[in-house]
Amino acid sequence: MLPFFASHWTLSVLFQSLFQHRYAAHRMFTMTPRSERVLHLSTALVQGSSYLDPRAYAILHREHHAYADTARDPHSPAHHKHLPRMMLETGRRFGGLLTRQVQAEARFIGGYPEWPAVDRFFSSWAARLGFGALYTLVYKRFATRRWHWALLPLHFVMGPVHGAIVNWCGHRYGYRNFANRDQSRNTLPLDVVCMGELFQNNHHARPASPDFAAKRFELDPTWQVMRLLARMKLIQVMHAPPARPEAAGRRSQHSTLRPFDGRKAQGDAQGKTRNKGILQPARNSRHD
Repeated sequence: MLPFFASHWTLSVLFQSLFQHRYAAHRMFTMTPRSERVLHLSTALVQGSSYLDPRAYAILHREHHAYADTARDPHSPAHHKHLPRMMLETGRRFGGLLTRQVQAEARFIGGYPEWPAVDRFFSSWAARLGFGALYTLVYKRFATRRWHWALLPLHFVMGPVHGAIVNWCGHRYGYRNFANRDQSRNTLPLDVVCMGELFQNNHHARPASPDFAAKRFELDPTWQVMRLLARMKLIQVMHAPPARPEAAGRRSQHSTLRPFDGRKAQGDAQGKTRNKGILQPARNSRHD
C-alpha cells in the first residue's frame, strides 16, 4: 500500500502546485484551451475526494499574499495557536468562497480557470464519498498489514493536509533567503514531499517567479515539470526565473507585491497582465 499512498500523495501535491497554485492563482504559464481542460480534469481525477475548486483556491491564495501573516491573512500560523484551529478557519473561508456566500474584494476576482460542470461535480459530496469508497476498496483488496489502514483517512483529505503543512510549516520553521515583511520560511527537510511548495520565503519574495528555488542547493520539482511541459510545447512560461544564487537577506526585484485587480485583468483584451506580483490572464477561462 505504500507505493499507492506515495503515488497519490505526490501526484496530488504536484497537481495542486501546478494547476491550482501556479496556474489558477498566479498564472505563471499559459496554454491552449484544450490543454487547460486536460489539466483541469486530470487535477480533479487525481485529487479525487479532496479536489480543490480553482476559483476558491485562487481567491484564497491571493488574499494570503496580499495580507501575509497579518490579521486578515486567511491561513497564517501567526494568528492561530495550533494547526487544527488554522485548518478550521481556512476551511470555513474556502467553503464560503466555494458557495459564493463569502464575497471577496474585486481585485482578487477573475483570471482563474472555471469549468462549472467539473467543479460542481467534483466538489459535491456524492463525488467525494464515491472517491472515498474507491480508496477503501483499494485498501480492502491490497492492504496486507493492519497499519496500512491508518493511511486511508489521509486519502480523503489529502488536499487540505497539503495546504496545512505548507502554510503552517512554511511560516514557522526553516531558514530565510529574503528579508520579507512576513514570517515566511523555507522548510527544506519537508519540501521533498511537497514538490517545491515549502520554499515559502522564496515564493513570497518573488511571487512572479515560476521557480520557487533560489539557492544552488535548492530544487523545485514542480518547476522541473513545468520546464519539461514547456519543452514539449504544452505550456508557455510567462517569465523566466531570476538567475541564481540570490544574496541572502536581500529582497529580489520581484519582491514588491502589487494587489491583483481582476477588473483590470479582465479588461485587457490582449491578455497581458499589468500585475508584477501575482500574474493573471486577461479573462477567465470558463468552460460550460
